[in-house]
Amino acid sequence: MSAPFSAPGTQQRFAAYLKSLAQAAEHADRVNPIQSYCKGLLLPGERKSVEPMAARLAPDNVRRMHQSLHHVVAHAAWRDESLLEQVRQSVLPTMKRNGPVMAWIVDDTGFPKKGTHSVGVTHQYCGQLGKQENCRVAVSLSIATQHASLPIAWRLYLPKTWAQDRKRREKTGVPQEIAFKTKPVIALGQIRQALADGVTAAPVLADAAFGDDTQFREEITGLSLAYVVGVRGRTSVWRSGEAPLPAKPRKSKGRPPTLLRRDEKHQPVSVKKAALGLAAKDWRTIAWRQGTKQKLRSRFAALRVRPAHRDYWRSELRAEQWLLIEWPTNGREPTQYWLATLPADTKLKELVKLAKHRWIIERDYQELKQELGLGHYEGRGWRGFHHHATLCIAAYGFLVAERSRFPPSRHVSRLDLRAPKIPSQFHPRGSPRPRRAS
Repeated sequence: MSAPFSAPGTQQRFAAYLKSLAQAAEHADRVNPIQSYCKGLLLPGERKSVEPMAARLAPDNVRRMHQSLHHVVAHAAWRDESLLEQVRQSVLPTMKRNGPVMAWIVDDTGFPKKGTHSVGVTHQYCGQLGKQENCRVAVSLSIATQHASLPIAWRLYLPKTWAQDRKRREKTGVPQEIAFKTKPVIALGQIRQALADGVTAAPVLADAAFGDDTQFREEITGLSLAYVVGVRGRTSVWRSGEAPLPAKPRKSKGRPPTLLRRDEKHQPVSVKKAALGLAAKDWRTIAWRQGTKQKLRSRFAALRVRPAHRDYWRSELRAEQWLLIEWPTNGREPTQYWLATLPADTKLKELVKLAKHRWIIERDYQELKQELGLGHYEGRGWRGFHHHATLCIAAYGFLVAERSRFPPSRHVSRLDLRAPKIPSQFHPRGSPRPRRAS
């Protein structure tokens, strides 16, 4: 994070922003605790769980503040969707000052967790650790401009073992209407809701965990949205000028065949094989954005293809789309592949720029986790997990809005908020510092 920058009027705008969140609190008694929770998340401090925040916010009455914050996040029945909608309506207009909405970004993020009692925890892939580990995973949808992005939807992925376990569901307060859904299905629900809410439409970006799902891609197309999504090297396609064989000729009796066909000599290829078959002249070095020290650049190629996954069960050809490939100059083989339904006349540089714009959500999660305590919630329940994440996003939303008020070159990292001095005898649970003797 860069050095703190306090802009004129920040305190007044922060107070007005917190006041706007009260519209989604649904009860007057929740207004002050929600506002205090957001302020606690933004105050300096390593740990952003309830007890340390209570000590920073009210050092003279930690217990009362602790009870207030704990109740509003773990028990109060306000709707996360309503608060996230209020955050979006407050922040998005300011985000657009430096450019229009250019993408919707689907992502999942993991939270390592010891034990098995916290809602959604199971042994699964954790992106934060880069391996299979005990963790829980949430799926989000973010809206992004060139310089800023903001999560607008958030939901815990509930593994099938949890969804089918009645006792664990009851113990952690999983709502009855929550059934098992894959991550792509959760993301599609978030996308449909965003469309219903009138969010400015834009191409959908996602990594291969979502892009490899053919139904996910086709559902996005069915919603009249374009996409640029990662796929793995084994994904099968028909190269330009190639296609499955037409249906068999009609016999004298019976219904005419309608399904597309393949034979031993007429088969699609993997995207990796398509990439390896390109000539040297097909590759271009493209720079897509400024890094911390220099421009980021690599070698890319793009060609028109038709996705081939199980098209032998189809009667109509899939439409052509772009296959974008990255193969670094010194690499032994291609490293990334994307399928994109952008127009056929899209320039290679524009394809690359949009495909690579997913990086911005990684920056968001880094700040949400490291600066705002997204993963610090210590409760085990469904409601508390979602309420804490929603309030983290709400606090982050104000930071995004503050940054968007100024040219991108001027970075606002933190607010100039002041916290009262914590009493020397305060000892949060889990702290390695031993308690003083009585």
